[in-house]
Amino acid sequence: YGFINTCLKSLVVEKYGEETWEKLRLQAGVQDSFLTFEVYKDEITMQLVDKACKILGVPADMVLREFGEYFFEFCKRSGYDHMLRTLGGNLYEFIENLDALHSYLSLSYEAISFFFVFPQEMNAPSFRVEKNEDGSMHLHYYSDRRGLYHIVPGIIGAAALDFFNIEISMEIVNQTEEEERTGKKEHIVFLVTQTPVFSYKERNEFSSSTQYLADSEKRIENQLSKEDLEKAKNAIRDRGSSVCPVKKSHWKTIRGIITLGKGKLLRGFDPVYPKSLWIDTKTFCNGLPFHMVFDKELRVKQAGVSIQKIVPGLQTMGICLDHYFTIVHPEVPFTISSIQKFINSQFVFQTRREMMPESWKQRPMLELRGQMIWMESLQCMLYLCSPLLRTLHELEERQMHIADIAPHDVTRDLILLNQQRLAEMELSNQLERKKEELRILSKHLEEEKKKTEALLYAMLPQHVANQLKEGKRVEAGEFKECTILFSDVVTFTNICAQCEPIQIVLMLNSMYLQFDRLTTVHDVYKVRT
Repeated sequence: YGFINTCLKSLVVEKYGEETWEKLRLQAGVQDSFLTFEVYKDEITMQLVDKACKILGVPADMVLREFGEYFFEFCKRSGYDHMLRTLGGNLYEFIENLDALHSYLSLSYEAISFFFVFPQEMNAPSFRVEKNEDGSMHLHYYSDRRGLYHIVPGIIGAAALDFFNIEISMEIVNQTEEEERTGKKEHIVFLVTQTPVFSYKERNEFSSSTQYLADSEKRIENQLSKEDLEKAKNAIRDRGSSVCPVKKSHWKTIRGIITLGKGKLLRGFDPVYPKSLWIDTKTFCNGLPFHMVFDKELRVKQAGVSIQKIVPGLQTMGICLDHYFTIVHPEVPFTISSIQKFINSQFVFQTRREMMPESWKQRPMLELRGQMIWMESLQCMLYLCSPLLRTLHELEERQMHIADIAPHDVTRDLILLNQQRLAEMELSNQLERKKEELRILSKHLEEEKKKTEALLYAMLPQHVANQLKEGKRVEAGEFKECTILFSDVVTFTNICAQCEPIQIVLMLNSMYLQFDRLTTVHDVYKVRT
């Protein structure tokens, strides 16, 4: 989308100047500006990056990393700041929810493409993150675009420092062609290690409070019994390591989770479960009309009523799920092991046309989006999902109604809200196009103005022409001494009689170009007659 190329232009203009961007775009052979929701070829972005490396004399990895850092700031300035900040409470959760953010953005971008350009899916990269026992993480990056993985450390590093006040180092530990996923071509594994960042004030406060902490330890030790301390230790041990571990003393950790006096755990919440499930099967299938349960062999064990209505084959329990659906996102093989590996991702299923009822054959296929939950006790997977619908138009195309979606499902609100947002984005898109047209007209006007001025300066001295343009009275100048050169082409009539017209034109042009050069060099004013 044009948003990426606009960001790249903004980076070059801000850090290296307008002239550098002009030189860069001319060498890359691209236009000067890009529309946010317009779809552009990947080759344009790759050309810009390649030419930037050559013009700036900087390696590609450094250019891409700098672009990643700038892209994060550019997104914040473009109105995505609050959206990014609410993705997660720590870096692990932030990265884990990046795919969900891309999925949300695709709703608007793809709908805009459908209405104003042509149907085009947002081909965003995908991320998977794994915690390690030492507090580090393995970040898996998947992309169809080769060679752009150096952007990732720039984006993640900027987000970690801005949102979570930590510095990270990212080292590539594995780089392979796609194996785990069927769609993405490049799979890069980064080792992410984290270090907290303390401000000067925080360091001073930390060092000055050492004596206070020592006194507090004694007070707390007197207030808490050995039994309380043992419970606190066990609670800490059960919770496991944090995403960004910082070595803490035994007492500092306990102080973080125990209130003074009663010794109750602040974060030691334990949910209470009923002895038996107080909901019958019929109510469950009606209340969650688009859920499915399947086992390790992908055999369907249970399905909601609405999905049964759309895909009647699901009423036959024990049929294989992959006979009726394909996985659109993440692009992984339809196996239980692949699903478990990406269990934190949002899954999008699409119905198979050949398995749908005759009435559905001419309609667009239904897509479902939701999360996977592995039920260890039953050795089955629960897919909690909703129809993936962006607009009322898509709802009508599938001959569905708002009533087909459960009242508690926010998909109802998203469809209506997105419809309203599309109208606003249409106005924004039209405004952006008009702005671009005005910019081009203004540029052409400036060029014509320069031509007019050049013609005017050729006929009159520049200071006289400027005074006339400003509407001022031009005072006559007086020169006590001056040299006047009269020139003429001798036997011009005879020459014209013996030469072709084009030869005469070329001769005069060559002659007067020499005169013009000399008058310019010697600052002589030439009167044209």
